[in-house]
Order: sequence, then C-alpha cells, then structure tokens
Amino acid sequence: MSDNSYTNIGMSGGNRYPSYYGSGGRLVFVDSALEAVNKGSTTIGIKTPDFAILSSQIKPTRPLVEPSEKIFTIDDNVGATGSGYIGDILQLVDEIRLHAQKHRVSFETPIEIGSLARHISSYLHSFTIYSVRPQAASILIAGRDQTGIQLYQIDPSGTYFRGSAFAIGQSSEIALEVIQQGYKENMDIEQAIQLSNNAIEKALAEKPLIATGVILKEGTFKKLLIN
Repeated sequence: MSDNSYTNIGMSGGNRYPSYYGSGGRLVFVDSALEAVNKGSTTIGIKTPDFAILSSQIKPTRPLVEPSEKIFTIDDNVGATGSGYIGDILQLVDEIRLHAQKHRVSFETPIEIGSLARHISSYLHSFTIYSVRPQAASILIAGRDQTGIQLYQIDPSGTYFRGSAFAIGQSSEIALEVIQQGYKENMDIEQAIQLSNNAIEKALAEKPLIATGVILKEGTFKKLLIN
C-alpha cells in the first residue's frame, strides 16, 4: 500500500464522525451537555481548611409535587451535589456511592476524595469516547480524608478541578464573582453559608429555596434544613 493510500484513509477517517467535533475541534456532544448544565440549578461549593459546604437552588415544582433531592450523602466523610438533568445527576450519585462503598468494603476505610473524583472523571470521560450521549450534569464533591478537607468539580467531559470554591448551573459566572469577592479562608460556617446564599440570590435575582450540606474537618457529612 502506498503512502498516499495511508493519507487517504487518515483523511476519510477524520470525516467519519462529523457529530463528534465542531469548529475549533470542540466536542459537540459535550458542549450540548454543558449547555444543559448551564440551565440547571445554581449550585455552589465552598471550602476552607476546617470545613466545606455544598449549596444548591431548589427549583419550584408543580403543585403537590415534592422537589427533587439536591444534596446527597455519599459516605460518612463525603457528600455531593450537581447541576443539569436530574436523571443524570442521580445516576452519577449512584455511581459515586457504589465506588465509595466498594472501597470501604475492600479496605475498611473511607475513600480518599481525590480517588473518588478521579473515578467519576474517568466514568464521565468514557461517554465521550463512543457515539453516545454524555451525561448532562456537572458534579461537586466535598469531603474529608487524611489530607484534610477537599472540594472537587467534575464536568461532563470528565475534566475535574480541585479548589476552594466553585459555581455551576444557571448564571454561575455571577455567583462565582460574588464568592470570589467575599471568600475568606478564615470565615466560619455561618459566614460561608450566607456567602453561598447571597451568591445564588444574586445570580437568580430572587430569593429561592436553598438546600445545603456541610462536612467538618472532624465529623460526618450532614444535610442542613432547607432555607
């Protein structure tokens, strides 16, 4: 086979999957998934050396219909929340819980938060390799392990980030700007919750119902009363 034949195969191969890539080499399916996330509930994660909180807007529902759960306990040492399609969020939460439980059964210790984030990152990335719909959800994971308090964001592409504050969902840029202006490493839990609530209210230009969960440096993940 000639070199030209190899070249032709490569060129035709590059056009076999036009639905994968858009202009600039962006993954079209992932971009669509991120659009769904950006229309989801405004959701916040804030971490200090002593604790982390997760907060998420509870969207109004039809009369007599209970709202979807927004803050999830994964294990004693870790919780999660998300923004996007609620069905996808629930599936990802189940996957996170299963991985955490397998680790606890196998090693009789709670899982490291970084290991949990890497697992769900790999899980989400697998959806981008084949011609299937990526999960239309971004996830925030907060927990504690031997390295201290940890906070991660994982996006539909499988990209994950570790940091001190994240905002996802509707008008997340506005919410993140509020957090960046008010964040202090030495603030207490009440101040962090107030900052998170203010960020969500500012992003939505209204006062919504907000669900919150908190993990302390010493203690278990707890869901707080909805406010």
